[in-house]
Amino acid sequence: MADVPANPVAEAAPIGRPKVSPLNQRRWANFKANRRGYWSLWIFLVLFVSSLGSELIANDKPIIASYKGEILFPVLVAYPEEKFGGFYAVTDYRDPVIRDEINANGWMIWPPIRYSYRSVNNAVPEPAPSKPSWMYDAERRCAQYPQKTADPDCIVGNWNWLGTDDQARDVLARVIYGFRISVLFGLVLTLGSALIGVSAGAIQGYFGGWTDLLFQRFIEIWSAIPVLYLLLIVAAVLPPGFFILLGLMLLFSWVAFVGVVRAEFLRARNFEYVNAARALGVPNGTIIFRHLLPNAMVATLTFLPFILNGSISTLTSLDFLGFGLPPGSASLGELLKQGQRNLNAPWLGLSGFVVISVMLSLLIFIGEATRDAFDPRKTFK
Repeated sequence: MADVPANPVAEAAPIGRPKVSPLNQRRWANFKANRRGYWSLWIFLVLFVSSLGSELIANDKPIIASYKGEILFPVLVAYPEEKFGGFYAVTDYRDPVIRDEINANGWMIWPPIRYSYRSVNNAVPEPAPSKPSWMYDAERRCAQYPQKTADPDCIVGNWNWLGTDDQARDVLARVIYGFRISVLFGLVLTLGSALIGVSAGAIQGYFGGWTDLLFQRFIEIWSAIPVLYLLLIVAAVLPPGFFILLGLMLLFSWVAFVGVVRAEFLRARNFEYVNAARALGVPNGTIIFRHLLPNAMVATLTFLPFILNGSISTLTSLDFLGFGLPPGSASLGELLKQGQRNLNAPWLGLSGFVVISVMLSLLIFIGEATRDAFDPRKTFK
């Protein structure tokens, strides 16, 4: 007779809880089934993550430098010019004198694009806005440099791949930085709106009665305020800034989430498991956040990409009208405005239009795939 283990239960292999529930696995499978949305998500993530390191892609400062045996990080630390024999408080690493001094006593590693969004190219071949550098021949492209084609600054790193704007600033650098600030603004605004709107909708739907009635009347009055006119008035009084604009937009954008969450809570507040939780004495906060909110978030998550799309479009529109970010900021809307003012420089409008179109199209495709992923007819088939 075979030996029987002394403690079969102890020797049994532990059964681990799956990290992803079967329901979420089916949702992810439905998301991947929408190939357009799936690849749009990856493309958008690659572009966004790359833009987070814009200073390492486009900058008028070296990423790393060695000077007299000391390793420096100009992209992170603002070194005074006196460190390199000058007398200004801020070092201009594009200055030939500073460049020759550092190269004579060390070396520099530059980003692929040697311009920041504020950098002015003083060696443009023609008055700004100038065409993309690849549209000129070598002689014309290097005509403004002291040594012409033999000048050490007339290299690919100093090309303006998408031309310059009307202030001789590199368009490609401004597009990269503008993409980052647009997405960050949209993400922060969307998350803040979701936090306020979901909380307000949850309170309305769960408690109902006078609470719901008073909230609805307030939202109706609040929604009737002409948002654009108010934004224009406040933006004309207050100094322009990222957080001021974000706060103004947040005052009204949260309303879009209230109706969706409120409807889910009104539908689920009298379900049997909710009544059972109340009968057991479970606090209202626990019922709202642990039992009802996960179900209501399904509709909210489906809604998020479209709200993000609208937030970015609003910022672009305000920048185009001149009531958005401060002057000089990397702004896609301001780039479109320059394209309107300089019809003889089509690369300005086309650059802004292509970037905005691609960005918003990717978000729309991601939103469609998210809607398919949370569709009950596909999830529970």
